[in-house]
Amino acid sequence: MSILKSKFKTLVLSVAAIIALSTSSLTQAADTIKVGILHSLSGTMAISETTLKDTMLMLIEKQNEKGGLLGKQLEAVVVDPASNWPLFAEKARELLSKHKVAAIFGNWTSVSRKSVLPVVEELNGLLFYPVQYEGEESSKNVFYTGAAPNQQAIPAVDYLMNDIGAKRWVLAGTDYVYPRTTNKILEAYLKSKGVPEKDIMINYTPFGHSDWQSIVSDIKKFGSTGVKTAVVSTINGDANVPFYKELGNQGISAEDIPVVAFSVGEEELSGIDTKPLVGHLAAWNYFMSVDAPANDEFIEAWQTFIESEERVSNDPMEAHYIGFNMWVKAVEKAGTTNSDAVQAAIIGVSVPNLTGGYSSMMPNHHITKPVLIGEIQDDGQFEVVWQTSNLVAGDAWSDFLPGSKDIIADWRAPLSCGNYNVKTAKCSRQNYE
Repeated sequence: MSILKSKFKTLVLSVAAIIALSTSSLTQAADTIKVGILHSLSGTMAISETTLKDTMLMLIEKQNEKGGLLGKQLEAVVVDPASNWPLFAEKARELLSKHKVAAIFGNWTSVSRKSVLPVVEELNGLLFYPVQYEGEESSKNVFYTGAAPNQQAIPAVDYLMNDIGAKRWVLAGTDYVYPRTTNKILEAYLKSKGVPEKDIMINYTPFGHSDWQSIVSDIKKFGSTGVKTAVVSTINGDANVPFYKELGNQGISAEDIPVVAFSVGEEELSGIDTKPLVGHLAAWNYFMSVDAPANDEFIEAWQTFIESEERVSNDPMEAHYIGFNMWVKAVEKAGTTNSDAVQAAIIGVSVPNLTGGYSSMMPNHHITKPVLIGEIQDDGQFEVVWQTSNLVAGDAWSDFLPGSKDIIADWRAPLSCGNYNVKTAKCSRQNYE
């Protein structure tokens, strides 16, 4: 064989080997279904979101133990948007464009979700959002497994008004879209119930706010008129720790001015001294203390996975549990992870929740949930003091805002619209705001 032929043969074999290696790598990649996990592991929201990353890793591991999905193993792709709202969009694009994930599970704050929304719509991705939010949105690419205002905020106010006798109201929140929109809804709701404007105090603070002395003093003064006063808190992230600490410092007990929180759960309480907080409240759709076999099984699996009997469970964890199982069931139903097919298949899907019932995905991409009010105990757990008798369907658009009360969302054909005005019979294709 000539030297030229020998070199040519060597080149052909080398190219063949490279192709074979590339094909093997592609085949190996195609053997898994990638799942994106988009939660802050650093920054102000890490206190709440790191646990949700771990929850997703557990759920994926458990699904793989069952044989995976569509004959393939699931592969978690974890990114850290670091409590940086624009970075959420960048990381979402990375998950969808680079890693080709079949779905994203993530976000906590509404501002981070708003950052991600145009990306998942542009790239036709799927986002499962597990945290209570302000409503006023329904996207074909987002599934809202956390509570809408009618599944948390409105029932909480009703409880304070009817069972506690509150007549004056402090709406205290972190300064971003969720608290501002939720408080706009609550202010309208309170006024519809006859509460005068002078009996509503509204206050906003930035993320990570730490100096609460003057604000808590103002709250104490506002509640010192002899009229029963309550605080409705949409304070988010690690700012809750100094807020509750200052309540204790100034001697504000739950008997004097009860606080009901929408962003404080078992995970947040595990990091603070709960003695001054005993009797204060939180409104969620799940508490770790719920007595149900499904909950007992979940807690045991969680503490085994995380290798600690001290670790708690909370509401957004349950929302991921529900959302993940809905996605699995929809993929099995569709026979593919294709976004359009899963979007069509998931409406009407029902899966067990952790309170002993079943939650269903509605045509507006929100789910059905029970509503529970829990009272903080000295061990950092909640005692359920009130709950709805039935599941409540999430309302994407508030009945108490003039621009929203005539709007519905229905992603089934032929309507396929997230903001359909029943009076004008028109679907707005504008951005969801």
